Amino acid sequence: MFHIQKWRHQALCLASVCLPLWANAQTAPSTPTPSPRLSAEAFFQQPLFSNAVLSPDGQKVAFKLREPQTPAKLVVLDLATQKPTVVAAFEQESVGSFAWVNEQRLVFNLAAWLKTGEQRDINPGMFAVDANGDRYRQLAETRGSWVQNSDNAELQPQWTQLLRTSSRQTGDDIWITVTEAYDQKVGADYRRVRKLNTVTGRWSEVDAPQHAAHWVFDTRDELRAASENRNGQLKMWLREPGQAWKTVATLDSLKHTLYPAHMDAQGTLYVNSDQGQNTVGLYTWNFETNKPSDKPVLHSQAFDLAPQPVVREGQVQGWRYTVDAPFTQWTDPAAKTLQDAIDKALPHTVNVLSTGLRSTSPHVLVHTFSDRNPGSTLVYNRDTQKFIRLGDVRPGLRGQAMAGMDFVHYKARDGLSIPAWLSLPAGSAKKNLPLLVFAHGGPWVRGQSWGWDAEVQFLASRGYAVLQPEFRGSTGYGRKHFEAGWKQWGQAMQNDLADGARWAITQGIADPQRICIIGASYGGYATLMGLVNDPDLFRCGINWVGVTDPQLMYSVRWSDTTDQAKTYGLPRLMGDSVKDADMLRTHSPLQQAARIKAPLLMAYGGKDERVPLVHGEKMRDALKPHNPRVEWVEYPDEGHGFVDLKAQLDFWRRVEKFLATHLNPGS
Repeated sequence: MFHIQKWRHQALCLASVCLPLWANAQTAPSTPTPSPRLSAEAFFQQPLFSNAVLSPDGQKVAFKLREPQTPAKLVVLDLATQKPTVVAAFEQESVGSFAWVNEQRLVFNLAAWLKTGEQRDINPGMFAVDANGDRYRQLAETRGSWVQNSDNAELQPQWTQLLRTSSRQTGDDIWITVTEAYDQKVGADYRRVRKLNTVTGRWSEVDAPQHAAHWVFDTRDELRAASENRNGQLKMWLREPGQAWKTVATLDSLKHTLYPAHMDAQGTLYVNSDQGQNTVGLYTWNFETNKPSDKPVLHSQAFDLAPQPVVREGQVQGWRYTVDAPFTQWTDPAAKTLQDAIDKALPHTVNVLSTGLRSTSPHVLVHTFSDRNPGSTLVYNRDTQKFIRLGDVRPGLRGQAMAGMDFVHYKARDGLSIPAWLSLPAGSAKKNLPLLVFAHGGPWVRGQSWGWDAEVQFLASRGYAVLQPEFRGSTGYGRKHFEAGWKQWGQAMQNDLADGARWAITQGIADPQRICIIGASYGGYATLMGLVNDPDLFRCGINWVGVTDPQLMYSVRWSDTTDQAKTYGLPRLMGDSVKDADMLRTHSPLQQAARIKAPLLMAYGGKDERVPLVHGEKMRDALKPHNPRVEWVEYPDEGHGFVDLKAQLDFWRRVEKFLATHLNPGS
């Protein structure tokens, strides 16, 4: 049973942060000073302060706060009275995501995704509470909880998620999605959209396509557009209020991008589309031709964009998207002027501004971060032109020397330009360093953007240069880069990683005798194939939760890889299990295990459903007769990635010891 605790009008002073801290924020980062080596806990513990959001009227700010090793609470700070109030706190569970329903009420769930495997029968649920801690209500079931509301109104089922709040944020209603079925063939499916009152718990059905996974409302809170990705096809639907849904596009889901992004107060629909171009951009929809417009609203030649609107009083003020780093492109001149002023005051960070949806308050929330700064939140007063430091994500790292991250490009052996992220240890000579080639998972995702990363910073703090290639097949850099990686596991995708290491050698960055390849999931596969293909280049390898045989992606039944993926995705992206069997066998680490002679650290989760434990066990057993320098660790209650702090710390301490043994960073 979950017990909610409420405190009112009390001062909140924790060991790490004291609220409120009303002092002028620094306008430049403090000068890092040499310090003893930071512990692993400093990098991997859960954020102590995070997710600050202004209320719609801009008078209050809500955020999550925790003491070390304790669950995160939901706190509301009244900016006028300077009084914080804990409005939601559970004895065993952390508050997860949250949103303002209106200026007096919030909706939130539990951070169940942070639980270890044996505890994942606890689902996120859904709850609502007023900004003063009153009118607490459970809205959706949470297994293990028998909290009941006084009126015994029906709870929503466990698989309920917040879709949106009202575009005006004046009432008590929210919109939710309820997943009615999980089909192994298609994954989560049959989603219903409902309008839910957060005070009474009453709800009504919203007419929506049941297979959709993306929805757009107009400013009158009418559902107007939706899209789905199913059976290898991407479909988009539109409708006029009160009319039936119409399918307006059916496309090959691997060859094209099209989904609705926003509908403004004038009825203009914005969509994200490739529109025959190499990269995805933002376009308006032509309702007469039922196609995107020819001219983009936002477009980049180098990056795929997925802009999110910044809306105030129902009007689009600008668009947020990520290129090398997050960026806000303002269309409102006053907002652009404000951004310029704050960027001038805080010149060394990315500064993300937000005001209340319909605020006349002078308060502006500023989320500020960089490659060396894990993040802080400030409140800027437009009247006084002063900053208040609200909180730091990791206050223990403030002022500590961190690694810088640079966005670089190098040429692969076939001439393709490979984007990559290079992080160098703080204070190092930047030459002849031990190098870690860090392959991202996915693999059909974007691996990184500019900013602070716990894993990279931990490794750099131990003296290693870290290179993170966006090898071919990665998304976010255009269709040509993505398609160049199709059916290239262990081949050109692998060459891109080796070519990155050789580039770092030619630049004088890497010591050619001290290079290790590391990665998780697909990155774990790439680690193993790196030791197969390039034994003279990579001195060692670290694979956690990695694929060890592509054919196991098809054959292992205890896996969350859906039949949809096996039928429409993997055969085209990785290789067909029958037609491409010889290719998959040739580029299988499991089948090539006898060729791996280098030291290797492997770690797997016993509850992993994406890459089940059998991947690691088979590889471990295949390596035993040929390689005595294999270290194996299993975390029985972890899944695809390690979330329990004890497991994380154990793993990364093993990594530190393994690398110190085989790369000798201090030499």
